[in-house]
Amino acid sequence: MAAAHPREDTVGAAILGKRKKAPTSISSIALVLCLGLIMTFVHVSTFDTGFFDAGFGFSNLRAFCMLLGHYRLTAICWIIASLQGVLVFRRSRSTQHSYLLDFTCFKPRDSMKCNYEVSEFLTRSNAHRFTLPSMHFQQKIFIRSGLREETYLPECIMMSPGNSTFEDARNEAEDVLFGSVQDLLSRANIRPQDISILITNCSLHSPTPSYVSMIVNHFKLREDCKAFHLGGMGCSASLIACKLASDLMRSKPNQYALVVSTENISLNWYPGNEKHMLVTNCLFRVGCAAMLLTNKNSERARCKYELLHLVRTHKAAEDKAFGCAGQAEDSEGTPGVALTRDLMAVAADALTTNIRTLGPLILPYSEQLRYVFSLLCRDILNMKVKQYQPDFKLAVKHFCLHAGGRAVIDEIKKNLYLDEYIVEPTRCTLQRWGNTSASSVWYVLAYMEARERIKANDKVWMLGLGSGFKCNSAVWRAISDVPLSKSNPWADCLHRYPVAEDPSFTRHKLS
Repeated sequence: MAAAHPREDTVGAAILGKRKKAPTSISSIALVLCLGLIMTFVHVSTFDTGFFDAGFGFSNLRAFCMLLGHYRLTAICWIIASLQGVLVFRRSRSTQHSYLLDFTCFKPRDSMKCNYEVSEFLTRSNAHRFTLPSMHFQQKIFIRSGLREETYLPECIMMSPGNSTFEDARNEAEDVLFGSVQDLLSRANIRPQDISILITNCSLHSPTPSYVSMIVNHFKLREDCKAFHLGGMGCSASLIACKLASDLMRSKPNQYALVVSTENISLNWYPGNEKHMLVTNCLFRVGCAAMLLTNKNSERARCKYELLHLVRTHKAAEDKAFGCAGQAEDSEGTPGVALTRDLMAVAADALTTNIRTLGPLILPYSEQLRYVFSLLCRDILNMKVKQYQPDFKLAVKHFCLHAGGRAVIDEIKKNLYLDEYIVEPTRCTLQRWGNTSASSVWYVLAYMEARERIKANDKVWMLGLGSGFKCNSAVWRAISDVPLSKSNPWADCLHRYPVAEDPSFTRHKLS
């Protein structure tokens, strides 16, 4: 089966159709300029060169005005061409740039915290469903997963695991969606009626009315707001939503796009005994992120980041990649999310394919030449040399990696030759918040901002991995230094992270 080819998708093109032509096109400017040049060459022989040699005083200013009046057709052509050039320049600046004005990460209530004792209770309270090996397996996975004592689960799962209702799932969705959006609009000082594009994503919960309708109804957004919900797109859906928002904003200048990424846990707690489906109980936690994008050039000074590149890789054409993660039923008909042993190998392959497309866009020429030279030596000259691995640390300053689990972080660290300092924000995000699916990369970015690591012109690489299998990369450039904000979700707990590994704790819990 042929492998999927990476590409920079313009997902908005399919929705927008053929884009309307700009009213002031380049061809019209060229036509008027040619006419102006012809008229200039016709009249240039009649110019009085002494006029320029004598200096540009008041009398010469009057003579120059008379000259413009005499050759008014030539002057009009040049003025029209200049004005059209200014209009095209301003329009191109407003449509070709996508800025991230601000973003916020949801912080659940303390009553939703899931420490080790709560996790132990959830397992033992379902003793009539879980077998003893299943309980021991979940205990081992939780201890070794990289999660710590401050992650969050829905209250309905804590009170009655495996018995959540549709209403519980809707309540969880409203809690995280409305809280995140309200916080973002307040921080950005933007009215809900200013939003012209709304995109939400949640893989495992797609109610009717949809998430976008819930937000439109609650915040009373405009009737002409373009609203889209992305379902089943996995943990990389947030970057897909940002790409869609960026493409949609190209159709019209001066727009605001609201993107909200979350995952619903209430209806996706697995009460069965299949080990490959029990892993998600120990990893996935409540989280949500809301992002406000704009293409208004006048807002650039207020924005935090500018979107430079977004590259998508979709490997669903390969059967192994397609089936390595997804919803399924066990032998007893109990639904859940199944993860196969092929997951890490598929993720590594998707990452390799993605960076082959992203590399030429961001790597310095020296790194690209070294990579090409190693390929020539190995594949053409048949020399026994190791293929050169480009150093992406020379291209980007910060790495926001998907906090999918300790094994996922270790695999990305190994493939990109990163040090522990670079992956620290991702490890801390996994420790503090768990795997919050598509929103996890934004908690990682919030950690970097809390540590005040982001400086002006720094480039940030966001890397999302999700079922399908998909690998998506977004490269942002910081417009200015980003200080610690009081509303940052890490503000009150930053001093506790990173949590050092404690082997004695692990041995004690597993004994």
